[in-house]
Amino acid sequence: MKRAIRCLFLLPFVLCVLYFTVPSLRSALELIPMEKCALESATMLNLDNSVDASLELKSRADVQTCTKWKAPIIWDGMFDANLYDEAHQREKSSVALTVFAVGRYLEAYLNTFLNSSEQHFMLGLPVTYYIFTDMPENVPAISLGPQRHIKSIKVDRHSRWQDISMMRMKSISDLIENEIRHHFTHVFCFDVDQEFVGRFGSEALGESVALLHTYYYRAPRNMYTYDTNPKSKAYLATGDFYYHAAVFGGTWKSVKAICEACYQGIMEDKENGVEALWHDESHLNKYFWLHKPSRLLSPEYCFDPRIGSTTDIRVKRLLWAPKDYERLRT
Repeated sequence: MKRAIRCLFLLPFVLCVLYFTVPSLRSALELIPMEKCALESATMLNLDNSVDASLELKSRADVQTCTKWKAPIIWDGMFDANLYDEAHQREKSSVALTVFAVGRYLEAYLNTFLNSSEQHFMLGLPVTYYIFTDMPENVPAISLGPQRHIKSIKVDRHSRWQDISMMRMKSISDLIENEIRHHFTHVFCFDVDQEFVGRFGSEALGESVALLHTYYYRAPRNMYTYDTNPKSKAYLATGDFYYHAAVFGGTWKSVKAICEACYQGIMEDKENGVEALWHDESHLNKYFWLHKPSRLLSPEYCFDPRIGSTTDIRVKRLLWAPKDYERLRT
């Protein structure tokens, strides 16, 4: 009996390992139907803006296009890009993009990230890139479009990448308080080891924006890697979705609240000698469980090309870059 109970306890862990290492298992998940949006019309959504009422929720019968709390999940084929661009230009929306490029991550990824962003990210809107780095003098000089700027902010280099990841929450919150809130309507926070390959436009702007993790959006909930340590402030026994911390955003006020809450949880964990399983991502998932995001982005907006082709992902907008963690973190 004890052996059977132990096997049941280990089953989710074994499934996760197989899921990440066996491509055929990931492909099999496409056979599992996703929940479907129960709303008859986008006018029934809790609208982030008036244009959301034009979303074609039924145009993607293969995927989930809204949540139980009536937030849209943005997929290709649901929206008219021109309508969103025109509306946000009328409303004078502007975007601060934050990204951390510390140590070898600056040399390995920042140039590609910035140049590809200039081709695809929020075109037609004012954008300033805030680069947090330990080497501001090495930030590449790239050709910028109209109303687009780069600002470098020097930060300390921590000995562990986990600390860099977690401490970014305080740095972003401080920057929003001291500068961003006076100049920008929205903030998006990105990991640097990514490359834009398609439109990442104003359809992604909302009050609070979360990203469905490309490895978990079709997986059963018992495979989600929430932090299950009750001693951690990131503890989460269940949830709605599994969100990826590589991309999150919203209005400056919402992003400030996200970062402050995550930072507070991280510091309380440190005081108690605890570290969340997936660091700031675990705290972010806890926050979005308690404070539902008003807008979800499909995995089109952050896709790992190692997964290969899937019928769900018709357009790829942002790709994970190849990783060499041993070299980067030495």
